[in-house]
Amino acid sequence: MDIMEVMRSRHSVRKFDNRPIEEKTAELIREEISRCNEESGFHFQLITDEPEAFQAGKPSYGEFSGCRNYLAVIGPKGREVDAGYYGERIVLKAQELGVNSCWVAMTYKKGKSQGVVGDGEKLYLVVAMGYGITSGTPHKSKSISDVSDYKEGDPEWYKNGIEAALLAPTAINQQKFRFERDNDKVTCKTSGFGFYMKTDLGIVKYHFEKGSGRAVDNK
Repeated sequence: MDIMEVMRSRHSVRKFDNRPIEEKTAELIREEISRCNEESGFHFQLITDEPEAFQAGKPSYGEFSGCRNYLAVIGPKGREVDAGYYGERIVLKAQELGVNSCWVAMTYKKGKSQGVVGDGEKLYLVVAMGYGITSGTPHKSKSISDVSDYKEGDPEWYKNGIEAALLAPTAINQQKFRFERDNDKVTCKTSGFGFYMKTDLGIVKYHFEKGSGRAVDNK
């Protein structure tokens, strides 16, 4: 699949079938994690076969069931945008490999989650991962005009980037971001108030850049 197909196929999944992530697949995800850690200075970690954070042995916890694998988003403090940007890069790689996911900020047992947190680092959140009972469903989305200054006649790459950004997961599906273009320079800012908006901004920027082939300023 190309990256747009991967983005369109990825939906939030909260119910998993308990299968362990295949060894070769987990290895490929960890390779992508290593690349992201090297580029970003983060400390992302894939935790597998660990039932405590989502209480996988119980019928349901925070709408999750059967979740025994997750990406621990760990890195230097004060870099929420990068947490989202590189975390989504890993999430989309997992999706390409057939592994479903869901960004999770609150509905997990943070005190029981695994992962090594170094000096000056924090656990931002986690991403549930595994093989979903279903592939999830598309989220309700705002329009291009709701989140940008796009107008008829603007470059096709700009439209493609915004469409990709609208496929990005955001906390409680808030989509509180706005793109603006000045010739070839594109900026993206948060819009209004909400939860985890800086992390959302990083996720959205990654989608835009992959969909448009252009960088977002102030990334």
